Parts: sequence; C-alpha cells; structure tokens
Amino acid sequence: MHRAPAFPLSLLPAALCAGLAAGQEGPQVVAGGGVAVKVPSGQPVTLQDVIWNVAGPDGMVTRFRFLAPDIAGAVDFDTAETDMIWLCENFALPRLSEFGPQPEAVVISLSDRALDFGDSAPEAVQFFESYRVEGGKCEWEMF
Repeated sequence: MHRAPAFPLSLLPAALCAGLAAGQEGPQVVAGGGVAVKVPSGQPVTLQDVIWNVAGPDGMVTRFRFLAPDIAGAVDFDTAETDMIWLCENFALPRLSEFGPQPEAVVISLSDRALDFGDSAPEAVQFFESYRVEGGKCEWEMF
C-alpha cells in the first residue's frame, strides 16, 4: 500500500486562517503546491488544490482536485477510478480534519490539465467521483 506524504499545514495561507477565525463563510480554496502523490497505477498525480466549506445537496463537501496528465491517453477510466478511491481513502480522509468539521461527501477529481474550478474546457479530460464518508471509508456515490 502506498502512503502519500503529509499535506503540510503550511499550505493553509495565513489570510485563510484569519478569515476562518472571523467566521468567513462559503467555499475556501487551498492551493495544493504541486504535492506529488503516488497512486496504485503509478501514473503521475499532483495535488492542484482543495476546495472545502462547499454546500452540497446533502451537506458540506470537500473537493480534492488532482492533476493527472496521463488520463488524456495512457490511463483509462477503470484505472483512474481505482486511483480515485485510493486517493479518497489514503490521501483525503487522513487530511479532512485539517479543514474543519467532517464533510458529508468528498469529491475526488482528476484532470489532464490545470483548470480553475468551474471553468469549462471541452478539450480537457476530467474524471470526478463523489464519496460518502462512512466508518473511516469512502463509499462511492452517484452524482
């Protein structure tokens, strides 16, 4: 089993922490700093960012967005899906407490290129999976 390096708390900008202390609401974005993560398939994956404090249909959602250039050709969806559940359970879950209360869901996304959240790019290859956090595990949920 591969273990990802710790997500350093130093990635939480002082301004973000100050905003939270002041009760700032709404989505918060923490840059990933290009942290490389070893996944089961061996494809190159880096953390783009984490978006948390996002309201979802069933409660709060935390999104972990990763760059995975090989999904544009060398890595198929089945392989990427295995990596995404691994990222949820072995990378995201251990770090959730760094972002506040436990969310109802975690979304793992892989993109072949860096995109701003919500931007449309028809030429980009992107995979998304949503997971319910239950009993220390990530349970797949249909979008």
